[in-house]
Amino acid sequence: MKSSHKNEKEPEIITNKNQMRKWSRAMRSQGKTIGLVPTMGYLHEGHISLIKEAHKLTNLIVVSIYLNPGQFSPTEDLSTYPSDFDGDIQRLMAVPGGVDVVFHPYNLYDYGNSSVGGDSEVEKKGAVSCVEERGLGHETWVRVERLEKGMCGKSRPVFFRGVATVVTKLFNIVEPDVAVFGKKDYQQWRIIQRMVRDLDFSIEVIGSDIVRENDGLAMSSRNVHLSTEERKKALSINRSLSRAKFAAEKGQVNSGELRNMIIQEINEAGGRIDYAEIVDQETLEAVEEIKSPVVFCIAAWFGKVRLIDNMEINI
Repeated sequence: MKSSHKNEKEPEIITNKNQMRKWSRAMRSQGKTIGLVPTMGYLHEGHISLIKEAHKLTNLIVVSIYLNPGQFSPTEDLSTYPSDFDGDIQRLMAVPGGVDVVFHPYNLYDYGNSSVGGDSEVEKKGAVSCVEERGLGHETWVRVERLEKGMCGKSRPVFFRGVATVVTKLFNIVEPDVAVFGKKDYQQWRIIQRMVRDLDFSIEVIGSDIVRENDGLAMSSRNVHLSTEERKKALSINRSLSRAKFAAEKGQVNSGELRNMIIQEINEAGGRIDYAEIVDQETLEAVEEIKSPVVFCIAAWFGKVRLIDNMEINI
């Protein structure tokens, strides 16, 4: 008999919404607490760190793997988003303590109606998501109006509406006690926290620290699309953020000067800045001078890959 040092636990895979809800309610009726880690799959160490965090806080872990079309506009990279479901399950089985359920729904916007068709008659105003473009009949959206406006919301106008809506759906289906999000998506984490507060979800939303590759690059499923050369250039993001943090801690508190320093370094490395903002950690409002805890958020393009990163500055 083959002996294994790892006590690997195979997660139950649930694809049906009602079955997922039934499982959660059965577990909660036994007094168990449930932690949810929402993902879009193609799991890496960053995701695993979220699961480890959830293990500290709850008895049972649900990982959702769902590529959410609601947060992609028709021009964005939904079709090229990497996926490896079997690999993801293997990775989850290797996590100490394992994962109890993988919730892997086929389509959370499919309501079993046959009216899927074009909406070419409708004059399209502004950005639409893939869901609207396909005419799936979904028309209820959750918006966190002020927090979604800046940074990623500027260049991706439907993104946070799609995120807040799908997370609401996941919360209603899984009914967790705790949900863990990565702080790499800082704006997303704050938006979900605000949504939970404003809509009275009885869920604690935890932000888990960024996990980086050995060379400092923030872990992301999109890193796989970087060429060797682009990846090397992308290290300028973390390098310049670290320098800005060091400068701020040494008394350089003028946001404009710190931003220019970063923009210059990333541009010189061959990146294209989408935004570089120093904002209040809670309100996400831009600050001109650092007087309280802020976060320096960056989005930059290297080749065809858009990377985001941030660093909290607590002075």
